[in-house]
Amino acid sequence: MPQDPRPATLAAATSPEPWDVLVIGGGASGLGTAVEAATRGHRTLLLEGHDYAKGTSSRSTKLVHGGVRYLAQGNISLVREALHERGLLRKNAPHLVHDLGFVVPAYDWWAGPFYGIGLKLYDILAGKLNLGSSKYLSKEAALERTPTLQPEGLMGGILYFDGQFDDARLAITLLRTLEDHGGVALNYAPVVGLLKEGGRVVGARFRDAETGQEHEVRARAVVNATGVWVDDLRRMDDPAAKPMLSPSQGAHIVVDRRFLPGDSAIMIPRTDDGRVLFAVPWHDHVVIGTTDTPVPGTSFEPRPLEEEIEFILNTAGRYMDPAPTRADVLSTYAGLRPLVKPAEGADTKEISRDHTIVVSPGGLITLTGGKWTTYRRMGEDTVTRAERLTDLPERLTITPGLHLHGWSEEGREDHWKVYGTDAERIQALPGADIRLHPELPYTEAELRWGIRFEEARTVEDLLARRTRALLLNARASSEIAPRVAAILAEELGRDAAWAQAQAQTYRELAQGYLL
Repeated sequence: MPQDPRPATLAAATSPEPWDVLVIGGGASGLGTAVEAATRGHRTLLLEGHDYAKGTSSRSTKLVHGGVRYLAQGNISLVREALHERGLLRKNAPHLVHDLGFVVPAYDWWAGPFYGIGLKLYDILAGKLNLGSSKYLSKEAALERTPTLQPEGLMGGILYFDGQFDDARLAITLLRTLEDHGGVALNYAPVVGLLKEGGRVVGARFRDAETGQEHEVRARAVVNATGVWVDDLRRMDDPAAKPMLSPSQGAHIVVDRRFLPGDSAIMIPRTDDGRVLFAVPWHDHVVIGTTDTPVPGTSFEPRPLEEEIEFILNTAGRYMDPAPTRADVLSTYAGLRPLVKPAEGADTKEISRDHTIVVSPGGLITLTGGKWTTYRRMGEDTVTRAERLTDLPERLTITPGLHLHGWSEEGREDHWKVYGTDAERIQALPGADIRLHPELPYTEAELRWGIRFEEARTVEDLLARRTRALLLNARASSEIAPRVAAILAEELGRDAAWAQAQAQTYRELAQGYLL
């Protein structure tokens, strides 16, 4: 009979010995910081209030990229750093990151030369880590790569290369990498207060969301990496702390692969309001987005606004033939970007225009801003800062060359690829040959693996982030919720009523991902 792994993890997290580094937040920045700390030999604990990558870190456009948009803004240093990190990530996680060709269609005579010059600069900035050289495409070549481009008025295009990945699977891979290097992580452990001595932050009090019991942990350095919620934690340290962020929402739709049957993505460089729009093949589906909508507050379940959906469909409709309609949308999702307001105080240390590290008078280290592509660099900068601020020994980073958990260069192209070397072990579990739904690639064995080895605690964890069923097809994922809940209950030793409640909660959630 399988055993619930959580009690052992909770016991490890609450051991009486102080931690060297406590990281609060289990998204890209928190996981990157925790892996950085653990690989430098620091005793590291990560606490996550919900589930890993529950926020924006599972709701991205699925690109590992230098940021063509930042190039247009003239932010050369930011693009160079991101392109460098893109190349490292491609080497360190080839089972999760792969090269993808992007076609920029040209419908005006000047567009080809204009974007061609910019993307040549993109190649140059990537240096030795470039993924492939950009080149001009004739109309015929552009349609060969992206057959559903609107042919009327098309003069040709530019082909360039960027990286693509599975964001939530990278988060879970970082969790496993952290554990491989002796770190401990616990989800469903919201921090409810900070421990202070002589005005200094020396730890945190967290609640086990499953039992309601509170625990205290002490640490030499405490890092706030809670994404769009960093201001909430900063106010636990200093109730008068001024907000650092003005969050912005990015929405996406997911449609069937027939809308982009080639093996290339489409990048529309200038939409009506100056945004960039992508149509990207992903897990045999197509993700189209994104938007940039200022929002007044934060939410754990942001929803695309009606005008965002209309904007995406209208813009895609002008460049794609056939054009996706509302009836074709299999799932919609939105994420919140932690955009940093211009700094006011002298306590702010701007590492780059991309991410910001702020240290409070009480020693709380807040990391915010940034994006998935530069998660490793953000973690490196944060741990280096923590070492200088505390009595932690200063050590060199090893993460630029660190192979992440499951590292595999095996060229498989099925959905098992994201597990890397773990795939064989998963395929040996019960249910490896039982598909959960004809419209989804996932099997029962993957659920058992997610529960036993990846800290999945709910049906949502399994269908939104351990697998990507919720984003690929919200309706199909809703249909399998009862079976998923039954497997979860069996693995965790819960009763039928618990399983029923789990399935119902998930179905209500999935409803919000449908138009």
